[in-house]
Order: sequence, then C-alpha cells, then structure tokens
Amino acid sequence: MYIDDARARAEALRQSGSAVILAIETSCDETSAAVIRAGRDILSNVVATQIPLHRRFGGVVPEIASRAHVESINTVIDQAIGEAGTTLDAVDAIAVTAGPGLVGALLIGVNTAKALAFALRKPLIPVHHIDAHISANYLAHLRLEPPFVCLIVSGGHSHIALCEAYGEYRLLGQTLDDAAGEAFDKAARVLGLPYPGGPALDALAEGGNAGALTLPRAKTEGEYNFSFSGLKTAFIQLKRKGVLDAVRPEDAAASFREAVCQPLVGKTIAAAREANGDRGERLPVALAGGVAANARLRELFAAETTRRGMRMYMPPLSLCTDNAAMVGSAAYYQLMRGNIADMTLNAEPNRALAAI
Repeated sequence: MYIDDARARAEALRQSGSAVILAIETSCDETSAAVIRAGRDILSNVVATQIPLHRRFGGVVPEIASRAHVESINTVIDQAIGEAGTTLDAVDAIAVTAGPGLVGALLIGVNTAKALAFALRKPLIPVHHIDAHISANYLAHLRLEPPFVCLIVSGGHSHIALCEAYGEYRLLGQTLDDAAGEAFDKAARVLGLPYPGGPALDALAEGGNAGALTLPRAKTEGEYNFSFSGLKTAFIQLKRKGVLDAVRPEDAAASFREAVCQPLVGKTIAAAREANGDRGERLPVALAGGVAANARLRELFAAETTRRGMRMYMPPLSLCTDNAAMVGSAAYYQLMRGNIADMTLNAEPNRALAAI
C-alpha cells in the first residue's frame, strides 16, 4: 500500500537527517514550486505571479486564481525540477501548503502533490502556511534555531508566535479583526493606489511625513492582540470629510503606515520580553509574511531590537511573499518529526496555527 511505502521512506529519511523535497505553494495568487535540500538549501524556487490577472479587479478573484493555478502548475514544477538539476524520481518527498488559504487555490496544489506522491511512492508532507512563512527565516539565516518569537504579517494574518521548537508554536497574540496587510490594501484604495495596494502605499509613504495626521491606535482585549478595523474606518472618514484631500498623499500614506507599524513592533517586542521569562539569553525576534517586506516595519524593528540588545532576523524580500521555498523548509522539519499524510489529505482553508 502507498502509505506503508511512504512511512518506510519517511522513517529512512528521518534517520538519515537529510532529504531533498519538492514543495508546492498555491494558497492564494502565486503558483510556486521549489526544490529544497535539508530544510536550508534552496536548489530552485520558481514563482508565477498572478498580479496582472487580478489588477483590473483591485484584488484577488478566487475563481480566477484557481484557474490560473491549473494552467501554470505543471510548467512551474517542471521548471523547478530543471533548475535544481534533478528529476521527479530523484526527490525524496513531496510537500504542499494544505492551509490556510483560498480553498479552490489550495485544492490545486494539494491534489497535484497527492498525485505526484502516489505515483512516485514518496512521502507526502502537508504544511501550514504560517509555519512556512516563519520557516523562510531558516533559508535566509542558516544559524537560526528555536526558540524565538516571530511576528507573521500578511494580507490575511497578523500573529505573534513563540517558536518553541521546529514546527511547534505557542500563539501569543493575533489580530481581532483586519490583518495588517488587509488594512494597508484598504487604505491604498482610499488613496486611489493600484493593486497590490500594500506595496504601493509603502512606496508612496517613503516620501511622506508620518506626523501629518493623527490616527487612532486601538486598545485591545489581550495585551499582545491587534485591531486595525478602527484605524481603517477612521482613515475612510477622513477621506469623506475632505481631510485627506488637504494633505499630500505621501503624508497620508506615511501617517497610516506608521499607525500600523508601531503597534506591530511595540507589541512583538513586549511579547518577546515576557516570553523570555527566566531564560539567560534574550529570545531573538523574527519577522515573516508579505508585510515583512514593508520598509518602515523593517526599519522600526531593526532600530528597536538594536536599542534593546535583541537579535533580529528578517527574510529577504524575495522570501517574504508566498513562495514554495519556505514550504520546503517547513516540510523538512515536519518530516524529521515524522509528520506525513496519506491520500485523504484535503485543503483546510481556515486551519489554525494551533493545528500544526
């Protein structure tokens, strides 16, 4: 039976401590495949973006995203295998993002990975999307090891997590409403910026005065939780009242960016200091997710961690947005823990971080 062969192969790989993994990522609007060796070495990482397809609609259209994944996935996998200088038969395991994400998009990746794993008799490794974003730091910082505290920020997620071991997390805080990336995208629409709004707002804000507007910072239930819906609403009201029209767009963008980034940095640093407890050495802090590419967020984190004598880790911009390399890194450590799936694996669009 497939699962017996897969378990035997997975155990052999776990004993050897090494594996070459073909990873697949289709959780939203990027079709990606990568080949990763031993969780840290990128042999290839191919990403086919759908931004031009969704730009005319001002955001991701799930049905269009799913169709584009179908059209691209085989080509992307072939390219990743070719660039890695290997073959499908030679890879040791197949990994895929199983959730969270858009259900239709996830299903394309999951079903493709299942077909490959079954046909090749290779272990199938399901990966949590947030675990993958965190693991991007392992690819960029070869000496980084748990424990550390990580802020994961994207269009759909804003989490502070304590990484206690590879693939093992304790949630310290999260957004109670909008994610940081979602807030950036909505503010960008208010300012008339093109899709994707977050990067456009970040670029515009670089020339602005962050003190031009006074914007609210939410008080939340839970010391390390976030809330951005009130900020978003306040920004929209300023537009309706004509206040935004009276300031430079650069200043409005910079003011909004600051109102999002300051709580992200302040609460993450505070959570890391509390999580440190009686540990002798201060816990490092890491950043992950699409919004980890935000210039001001990176600047504030670098300054604050330096001031407090804390180590700070950030992935390069190419590993912040969705990509399969981070999936392959996370998958390696799941494989080393013996976590593989059978052919009943399904997409989990609302999979919680605690489900890892």
